[in-house]
Amino acid sequence: MTHEIIPEFAIVGHPNEGKSAVVSTLAEDDSVRVTPYPGETTVCQTFPVIIDGKEIIRFIDTPGFQSPRNTLAWMKNYRGADARMFPVYLETHAGDPDFKDDSRLLEPIVKGAGIIYVVDGSRPVRKVDLAEMEILRLTGRPRMAIINCKEDETAYLEQWKLEFRKHFNAVRVFNANKATYAERIELLENLKSIDQDWGPALETVISAFKEEWQQRNSLTAEIICDLLEECLSFSITRILAERTDEKALREGLQKKYNRTIEKIEGMAHQKTRKLFKHNIFNYLLPTHSILHEDLFSKKTWQFLGLTPRQLVAAAGMAGGAIGAVLDLAAAGLTFGIFTSIGGLLGAGWAALGGGKHLAKMKVVGLSLGGQQIQIGPIQNIQFAFVLLDRALIFYSHIINWAHGRRDYPSGPSTSKGGVKAGLTFEWGDKKKGVCQSFYTALRSDDGGQKTLSRKALKEMLQDVLLNISQSERTYGMIHN
Repeated sequence: MTHEIIPEFAIVGHPNEGKSAVVSTLAEDDSVRVTPYPGETTVCQTFPVIIDGKEIIRFIDTPGFQSPRNTLAWMKNYRGADARMFPVYLETHAGDPDFKDDSRLLEPIVKGAGIIYVVDGSRPVRKVDLAEMEILRLTGRPRMAIINCKEDETAYLEQWKLEFRKHFNAVRVFNANKATYAERIELLENLKSIDQDWGPALETVISAFKEEWQQRNSLTAEIICDLLEECLSFSITRILAERTDEKALREGLQKKYNRTIEKIEGMAHQKTRKLFKHNIFNYLLPTHSILHEDLFSKKTWQFLGLTPRQLVAAAGMAGGAIGAVLDLAAAGLTFGIFTSIGGLLGAGWAALGGGKHLAKMKVVGLSLGGQQIQIGPIQNIQFAFVLLDRALIFYSHIINWAHGRRDYPSGPSTSKGGVKAGLTFEWGDKKKGVCQSFYTALRSDDGGQKTLSRKALKEMLQDVLLNISQSERTYGMIHN
């Protein structure tokens, strides 16, 4: 095989063993039809992987074996040239309904595709499986066996591995419903070993996957920087006329402010989702994810962001709102309202609770229509770290949502009580300092400093995202 040839793999196996889920996950294509019902795939369908407009590898979803024991019996009785056995088989059984699926799945293999054989490792090996393995061995094509454990049953793994070693060039346990980015890359690395001639082309494929992943991380870092900049700079100003109900206006503005910030965050998360090719099915958060909580809920601020002591230090280094920080440290989620007419006339910190009054509200001046009330921008540096945590947790969820998955069963949570569930509270002074510099620059008029601090934040975030994608850790999980 030369570098110009596009590697092509037929995903084959018995019906309802997870073939389509494997195709969907490897190709990162959620348009692949994945159902729990056997026999849904009736024709071969090719799913190319395209990077930078160039097709680099193809995966072919095939029908399940229909009559493998009869097919194998025909092959054992075949007396012609070995090289002609499979073409003759296809010619002999063309149009025969009893061999329709077997013929269709063998067609791409006869044309030169490599083989990825998929079985459900939660059940024992059967005689029909041995027939399928022998048919694939007789093709002489490079082949890998995948044990797709759809359940947490491992009692039969060694039995499967023993049989696979007799028939395949490589064997891998690969759960298509839970496979991470790192596991997909490892599987491609294993494919290189099934035939020396395939090595160079697959090395090119792996390099392209890794480079594109770096590009996605770069774009994700940009999205997060945009999110922080927009949310930390956002404010609303309204006229307070003489007969206006000031309390009702304040409450209405606060709700509108919160909804707008939440909408900005939601749009950023959707952009990240699209970067990782989750385009069709509704993405379901893990059952115990902190992201089920609203951005301004008390629980969100309890479990995300920095600890009170870290927050005081961060605010001091960044020139943040120390008053807000101390209030938060002393009484949980408490924020303040102050009023001003052409300047600060007075300030009163009030325990408002629940994170509902995150931003300060002030009367900022007089106009022909009356006083103006402004809410925002947010002065509490903790908000930057909460936004960061939520963006990074969402990234960790989305990259580990296998494309072949169509559900998200409940799983164990990993945090209890007041234990932090985010990432930023674990960061060292260097990472926190980068965030602090960005926060401070946003509040200044120094355009050059804004540019430099944003560049440093993006570079730091790219490293963080890469570490998350290579980690087996589950982020952002809490007890309800």
